[in-house]
Formats: sequence, C-alpha cells, structure tokens
Amino acid sequence: MSSLFSPRESVEQVEEGNQLAPKFDENGLIPVVTTDYESGEVLMVAYQNAEALERTIRSGEAWYYSRSRQCLWHKGATSGLVQKVRELRIDDDQDTVWMRVTVADSGASCHVGYRSCFYRKVPTEDSAGQALEYLEREKTFDPEEVYGDAENPTRL
Repeated sequence: MSSLFSPRESVEQVEEGNQLAPKFDENGLIPVVTTDYESGEVLMVAYQNAEALERTIRSGEAWYYSRSRQCLWHKGATSGLVQKVRELRIDDDQDTVWMRVTVADSGASCHVGYRSCFYRKVPTEDSAGQALEYLEREKTFDPEEVYGDAENPTRL
C-alpha cells in the first residue's frame, strides 16, 4: 500500500499547499476531533497513527489508535456503532484532524453508553468546585450488553 502522505518540505507547502503532509507527534500520533456531521456536536477526541489515518481515508470509516491498548481500533467493530466519515479536514499546520461523521444505529460514540464522550459539564466561575453536571440524562445503549463483562482496557 503506497502512502497517501507527502513529506513535509516547507511551511508554505504545509500551510498553503494542496498536499496532505500530516505532522505526527513524537509517539507517531495525531489528535482527531470527531463531530456529528449534522449537528456539529463533539462526539469524541482520539488519536490516529499513520496507518489509522490511511485506513480512514481509504475505507471511509473511522479508525483510531488506542493509546491504552497500543493498537489500531476500527470504531464500531465491537459495538456496531461504526462512524462513517462524511468529511475529513486537517488544520492549517496539519497536526490535527477533524472528522465529521454519521454514526450507525443509535448515533452513540461513547463506550460508556452516552451519545458523546463529552456528556458532563465542568462548573466554572461562581459554580467552581461543585459536582459535574450531566448533560445527557439517559445512556443511548447499555455498555454491558454491547461489550459484555470483559475488562474494558480504556477504563482505569
């Protein structure tokens, strides 16, 4: 499989050119912000290595790199909640990816069972120090039914 990525040759090429030349960090990873295609809601933030980004581009489905499991991860392979990529963007200096996706079935993306991984609000200013506020009251799916009793390596 030939690489879809160009070497990074100059600031002009990276910032103003039309070549995909992603900048992976010292661990070979690039952050990915994943949002719902229709609503714009942030569903999750994860990472990709070069292989995960290439697989995403080639398949049209979201692939990530799990830092906790140290392996590639096809979103929805276990749960069935596959993320179909509707639009893929890269930022100005090509060190962050933005994926706009639609999600199969319930539309959930969080392994805890909520639609978004960002289901709690942190109190600020006058409310600082108070309990986290749940923005989603109901889980979209039951993680025990979807993932079973197997230990989930993404949890502490």
